[in-house]
Amino acid sequence: MTLPAAAVRGADVIQHSFDEFQTRFRAITRRAKERFESRDWDGIRRDTVKRLGLQPLAVGETFEALQDQIGDQISDRQLWPSMKEAYSLAILGRNDFEVAQTFFNSLTRRVFPHIGVDPRIDFISDDFPLPYKGWEMASTRLYAVRGVDAGVIRRVLEDAEFRVAFSDLHGDATLTADRLRRDIVQAFGSETIEALDILRPVFIRNKAAYVIGRVRRGDRIMPLVIAILNHPGGLRVDAVLTSEEDVSIAFSFARWYFHADIASPRQVIGFLHSILPRKRIGELYLSLGYNKHGKTEFYRDLMKDIDASQERFIVAPGQPGLVMSVFTLPSFPFVFKVIKDFFPPSKHVTRDEVIHKYREVLRHDRVGRLVDFQEFEHLKFRQERFSEELLEELLKVASQTVSLSGEHVVIRHLYIGRRVTPLDIFVGEASAADSRAAVIDWGRTLKDLAAANVFAGDMLLKNFGVTRHQRVVFYDYDELCPLSECRFRKIPPPRDDFEAMAPEPWFSVADEDVFPEEMRSFLGLRDELERVFMEHHSDLFEPGYWRRMQERIEQGEIIDIYPYSTQQRLRIDPHDPSAGASWG
Repeated sequence: MTLPAAAVRGADVIQHSFDEFQTRFRAITRRAKERFESRDWDGIRRDTVKRLGLQPLAVGETFEALQDQIGDQISDRQLWPSMKEAYSLAILGRNDFEVAQTFFNSLTRRVFPHIGVDPRIDFISDDFPLPYKGWEMASTRLYAVRGVDAGVIRRVLEDAEFRVAFSDLHGDATLTADRLRRDIVQAFGSETIEALDILRPVFIRNKAAYVIGRVRRGDRIMPLVIAILNHPGGLRVDAVLTSEEDVSIAFSFARWYFHADIASPRQVIGFLHSILPRKRIGELYLSLGYNKHGKTEFYRDLMKDIDASQERFIVAPGQPGLVMSVFTLPSFPFVFKVIKDFFPPSKHVTRDEVIHKYREVLRHDRVGRLVDFQEFEHLKFRQERFSEELLEELLKVASQTVSLSGEHVVIRHLYIGRRVTPLDIFVGEASAADSRAAVIDWGRTLKDLAAANVFAGDMLLKNFGVTRHQRVVFYDYDELCPLSECRFRKIPPPRDDFEAMAPEPWFSVADEDVFPEEMRSFLGLRDELERVFMEHHSDLFEPGYWRRMQERIEQGEIIDIYPYSTQQRLRIDPHDPSAGASWG
């Protein structure tokens, strides 16, 4: 069948635009390694933000180019199935076809802001085969060794092809090999292995580079991540991660995305999934900066989960929010957040401001402490999949966003992110040891956020959560603000009894004023846990702590927050200013 000429021209425009998008995306991504080598940390940050904005920009440019090419036919819904077919033929041989499909879907959404999906014009699921047999060789280096020694690790580090020398390559290789052999014995029972597989691209994020691979013995796999820092004296291996849990934390949904120059995303995703089998495919795409395709894969997973069960969406456990209505699907480890129509007077924020804050979090270094919420629009679900309690609540408090259309619930705008256990629930139900650890980590969370120029604003326990790795994260962003915009003050003493007994403050208070000593009243901890918190983090209640952090940020310092614990680090120099940095 001959396709309409307009459809072919339109498909050509979209493919050309996608090629340009990928060229820009990979150019920024590739530059991260150069910035790491030159210790241009601020450049990495700027590029991370710039890369996030590439696809929306490219879709807008493509829309204009399509209008120029096919005119009013851009709005002809009958033309788009033919355009989809022509585009499918054009991308058939690409090694990034899945990302190309999502690019096309982004454009159909721009042209037709339709509710749900339209299988005639949207790519619902990819119909392409899995990567060909032996695909790993295209994306990995194979080291066929029976055991690990310093020589093997030296080859791995040299093959990463950094333009900066290691300050002590032999020492790093020896320490890494010793640590890896120990972990191999713990995992496999002996030092004998079959091979090391190492991904060719180096992963860059913030101030570190990561060599990522796996150890194989038969059908057993052990992850391997080598973290490398660039000190003024040269490169140095800082840490070795070999457990699925530790690597999963490094790839957490509460972190910024990696920069890795990848020709075939699907191949690398397949490799990462082999070492992180509990990570959803969408989350792995997100971790590489393909946030739009990550959302696509996430939506597919959600639809599969809904089709595979009869579960209903229910109100999420925990105290109800004042700004968001939150619900979940019990078997699906994510929460859905809808902005309410109206907020109580205590909340001095608008709907637009809430949306802005959530988008800013996406663009900000989340230092392992801010949950990555993906924004969705115009979703449609069958009404029968909602509990009566939840549907009643949504229609009551969020009628501007949630409506009924026949047998369906239509949600105009929502956020979806990983489900965690609210901190107030966790410390009420967990063991004494786990509750203590969570409270200590809560303080670290506040300090990590401060180091990233973030002030949480609302300190209530219910706004923080505990991940499956028992790490504390923050997920309520309506009062979040840059730390640099706050003015931290000590409450002035009353000058007389009249002021001391006054129901209102006897001193002036501006919107940007924060009184850290008041934060203690928001702890909401039972006595023994409050003592634990004060033992480790009493400095949080002093204005001086926050002012010192502001000064460091104003001076341009990028404070180290490591995505691994001290136990994973190979050596710690007590004279290194980063030695006491937090584990974020």
